Amino acid sequence: MHRLFSRHKKQIPSLSSTRRLYSTTGAAASSNLYSKYSFVPPPSLKPQNPNCTQSPPKKQPKPRYRPPSSLDRTGEKPVQSKLPFDFRFSYTESSPGVRPIGLREPKYSPFGPGKLDRVWTGVCAPVVDPKVGSPEDEKMVEEKRRVGRDRIQGEPLTNAERKVLVERCQRHKSKRQVNLGRDGLTHNMLNDIHNNWKHAEAVRIKCMGVPTVDMKNVCTQLEDKTFGKIIHRHGGLLVLYRGRNYHPKKRPVIPLMLWKPHEPVYPRLIKTTIDGLSIEETKEMRKRGLAAPALTRLAKNGYYGSLVPMVRDAFLTEELVRIDCKGLQKSDYKKIGCKLRDLVPCILVTFDKEQIVIWRGKNYKPSEDGFFLTERASFDNSSNDLDDHDVESESGEGITGDSN
Repeated sequence: MHRLFSRHKKQIPSLSSTRRLYSTTGAAASSNLYSKYSFVPPPSLKPQNPNCTQSPPKKQPKPRYRPPSSLDRTGEKPVQSKLPFDFRFSYTESSPGVRPIGLREPKYSPFGPGKLDRVWTGVCAPVVDPKVGSPEDEKMVEEKRRVGRDRIQGEPLTNAERKVLVERCQRHKSKRQVNLGRDGLTHNMLNDIHNNWKHAEAVRIKCMGVPTVDMKNVCTQLEDKTFGKIIHRHGGLLVLYRGRNYHPKKRPVIPLMLWKPHEPVYPRLIKTTIDGLSIEETKEMRKRGLAAPALTRLAKNGYYGSLVPMVRDAFLTEELVRIDCKGLQKSDYKKIGCKLRDLVPCILVTFDKEQIVIWRGKNYKPSEDGFFLTERASFDNSSNDLDDHDVESESGEGITGDSN
């Protein structure tokens, strides 16, 4: 048994000899392949020298993205606008005849630095430089405005043409509408109106809020600044016609305001004592005014076109009138009180507790001027279309506005 085991042990080759055999065979094979095929490894596969400290080249970082700025005017010329009127933020809520007593900010142009060829005075950008201009230049501007508007309007519309345009602007026919809110007719709104005129001959304008106290001023400013023509009005709903000779590609250049400028400082509306009264009488009148029954309550962003006639009628029997303004912003009912003071006319007593209290004065006389606009205005032109007008009057049918 022992002999058999030892015999088999001699015949099995050792593990170390097997390893030497494989290693010599692999070396011979590798050397044969190298001599036969002459394989040269690429530089990326060659072993790197550990003593080499050279680092690979770094990739250049991309420059950071900078969005384009409207204030960057490098290499650009200022915009030149040929519109013959002064540029203001609001044309209905600011009066050129009332001069402010101060400014709340430096005279930064809201059109952007160096973007407009007009000087910003803190209130407006006048078409005539106040330092160089003269009254004759202002008369020339007025004449230029009148001639330009007549040229664009051309011949007046007939009744049939007007009815067709008004019908196209009704709510069930068109959704195209420009909203006029508490800021009134703003400068950027002129651009919106011209953009709508690019696709339609007339545009519907809905007036709400403080400007509707003086609708006559709203209509006048719309026609004066856009060179258009109001062909229909029902309450606060207007239809503005662009004119026969209007061409969208020849529309005027209207530079846009980039931000809303701060309102300047005006004299106080409410004085410590009312003119002609003592301090005690003023205090007593304010108490009586706040205790008086309210004439009406104003809704937020409502239509106030009938407010001036209501106050004038109330002054026929009452000395003090109170208007409830709960829910309105303080700046809104202050503007309403200022308009009432000029339109009724009357004397402002107080704005306390969100109320407008006004006094008719000692020697009050009812105003007889034709200030008011009727609730529905007729724009029929009998000289151009007598037949249509006669037929319309006989049948009793007219243009019904949007009462909503």
